[in-house]
Amino acid sequence: MRTGEPPPAVGEILAALATGLWHWNTATGLVTVDAEAARLLGLPSERATLSQAQVRARLHPVDWNEISGVIQLAVAEGTLGEVRVRIMDDLGRVVRVGRSRFHASFDREKRSYEVTGSLQEVTEPVPGTSAGRTAVTGDWRRSREAFLLDAGRALAEARSTAEVLRVAAGLSMPGFSPDGLAVFGVTGDRLTIIGHHGHQPGDEGPFTHMALDTDYPAAEVVRTGRAVYLSSPEKYKDRYPVTWPLAAHFDRQSWAFLPLTVAGRTMGAWMAAFTYPVAFTPDERSVLTTVARMLAQALSRAEAAESARELTDGLQRSMLPKLGPEIPGMRVAARYVPTGGGLQVGGDWYDMIPLPGGTSRTEFGGGRFALVIGDVQGHDVRAAGLMGQLRIALRAYASEGHRPDAVLSRASRFLHGMTFGALDEDPSDLRFATCLYVEVDPASGLLDIARAGHPDPAIRMTDGTVLARPTAGGLPLGIDPDADYPTTRITLEPGETMLICTDGLIETGGHDLETGWKRIRSILEEHDGDLEGLADALVQAVHGPSSHHTTGPLADRREDDIAVLLLHRQGDGHADTALRTTVRRTVLSVAQAEPERVGVARQQLRELLHDWASEDQVDSAVLLLSETLTNVLVHTDADALLLAEVRGEPGDRRVRVEVTDTSDDLPHRRSPGELASSGRGLMLIELLAQAWGVDPRGEGKSIWFELYESEGAVESGGGSVEVAVALDVELP
Repeated sequence: MRTGEPPPAVGEILAALATGLWHWNTATGLVTVDAEAARLLGLPSERATLSQAQVRARLHPVDWNEISGVIQLAVAEGTLGEVRVRIMDDLGRVVRVGRSRFHASFDREKRSYEVTGSLQEVTEPVPGTSAGRTAVTGDWRRSREAFLLDAGRALAEARSTAEVLRVAAGLSMPGFSPDGLAVFGVTGDRLTIIGHHGHQPGDEGPFTHMALDTDYPAAEVVRTGRAVYLSSPEKYKDRYPVTWPLAAHFDRQSWAFLPLTVAGRTMGAWMAAFTYPVAFTPDERSVLTTVARMLAQALSRAEAAESARELTDGLQRSMLPKLGPEIPGMRVAARYVPTGGGLQVGGDWYDMIPLPGGTSRTEFGGGRFALVIGDVQGHDVRAAGLMGQLRIALRAYASEGHRPDAVLSRASRFLHGMTFGALDEDPSDLRFATCLYVEVDPASGLLDIARAGHPDPAIRMTDGTVLARPTAGGLPLGIDPDADYPTTRITLEPGETMLICTDGLIETGGHDLETGWKRIRSILEEHDGDLEGLADALVQAVHGPSSHHTTGPLADRREDDIAVLLLHRQGDGHADTALRTTVRRTVLSVAQAEPERVGVARQQLRELLHDWASEDQVDSAVLLLSETLTNVLVHTDADALLLAEVRGEPGDRRVRVEVTDTSDDLPHRRSPGELASSGRGLMLIELLAQAWGVDPRGEGKSIWFELYESEGAVESGGGSVEVAVALDVELP
């Protein structure tokens, strides 16, 4: 070109440089290419208008998909896009590799892109070139996809802000890993440092509480919602001269500041700093942008989870009481574990209530008190609200001095009015609650128990033997406003511990009531420690090892809320220690109107003798108990009281079973005929018991028998069965 001549057309210059031009309108789906671009695509060297399908057929399918992502990224960041593409012939063979740089714009009305770019042929990197620093094809893309999958999984599993930051600090990006990270948050009109990595303690000082209108990259990112890439110190200094001195002493070479955006709201910024120059190619920007999006989502989830935990803790502190001060002769321990879902708050609760007639609210002293445990149906905020109201109502009724049965009757009427009273109530929203109310007299160890559809209490005796204590009960609270709740009285002996709990402790982990109770029983029997340690052992064994920060088979089994109350009656020093290995005892009443409690008594005796040396003697004891109780119910009009007691050391123990009634009619020996249906009770006792007798009382009488373990251990099996068959008696 001579001086003074007009410059050649742009197209001629580009053609001389073997560079073609193309234009793509996604609204029409047409791609216009000049002659050079057509030649590079393997088409005749002439200007043409092609369809998207025609262009797509000339490009490797993976590279075509990559172009769409880079276009969106370029529009979002307001930068030029760049891709490398593999151009293929009609047989699907790669004939050349091209590089295209383009500018893209987005029409919001038409919701379409217009893209104008260049295309030129480039040399494919020779084997051995670092995949992390090359084009978007080949191993680098696969490494990037694997990295993003791993990063996404790790960030999705993070449960707290601190854990999210630890995961972010440990990410190793393919080919370019930052050695310095910082996460900025926003409080009002100022930046805050949520966390950082790769810096010394105190380095964050100048950047904390920085105003959003400061000439600092992170502040600009938060203001505009657009990323800032600084590939060299010179670019940082030229663009942000005021705040450059703050970053200069870190001796970094490149920086990327990306917005942390969730649901269209910029919640902060993420800085990735590098000790080596990074060009921030479209591929590298794509990786950084994807990580920033995942990081923003993870931080948002962690923030929501932490807020929920704070709400849960607040609700728990406000709704669950602190146990009262030390009670002479008694110790109490409690645990509450919320379910793992939602707000981690539900309808389980417990309470400890001082009762009138003895001491003040703050001084339990030796006066009576009540223990309450219950479970409102559901694991949501409504269940928690009903639980709080029901707990207050129970405390009010108990403080008025009502007996256990009256307390539960009033509470049932109260809950029924709240949940079933509204005519427009959604049937799916109707709720009920199970409850166990125990009135405790510390001086005597007497426990008066009323139960509303709740699991029965269990007693751990002084030698570790555990018995379930069946108690009379009624319907769950809130179902029938006129329901009755009979009271059962038992005695907690010195050295014994009572367990009451919600069904979450029993059924968690796929158990039903039977298998779950066996699991709990083994824990109670094997634990050798204080009351607080026992409470921890029960909860830990049920919902599994803590695993908030790990995955796998040890994940927490929080399927239901768990509430546990333990009440221990202390012994008298050395006497308690002696009792621990020598005495176990159970007491049970059987009324005339409750013949089904004979079966309960048999089960109680079997549990009392669970480790007896001779199974035959256990069968004999159960048979004789059934006979004596049945005689009272059949031949008198009185109720029966069972007292069963085991004394002595294992291998040389004695079991004494005593049945007392208020009738003065003494049993007498009869000679029943072959077809007689009764009259063999005393004959059984004489044949199977080592000792027995009838003791008249001031009112009524007591029939007792004894069996000795040392004698039963050497006897042959089948004794009680053979005797029962010989006497034509049906075994219970």
